Amino acid sequence: MQNQNANQNMVQNQWQKTMTEKDILQDCLSSEKYTTSSYNTFAGECVSEQLRSAFLNILDDEHRIQADIFNEMSSKGWYQVQPADQQQVQQVKQKYSAQI
Repeated sequence: MQNQNANQNMVQNQWQKTMTEKDILQDCLSSEKYTTSSYNTFAGECVSEQLRSAFLNILDDEHRIQADIFNEMSSKGWYQVQPADQQQVQQVKQKYSAQI
């Protein structure tokens, strides 16, 4: 048993040494994207209003966490977003406003 724990600790220490702060934040952001997607589905398909409200509150908290992680990554240059081309934005607006 002690040998197994020692091996697990060694593997965990090696894993921790190979993950950078950027890796950890990328993993956290991916996890948040999955989590928010799941809570969104739970809230949208919930029969109980009380439970739906709880899911929506949790979803709101998770979105804030996701935004915090994104902002931290963005501030360090680890998540760069290209600005949208204004002509493309106008084309999309026209396309969807015509469908309304």
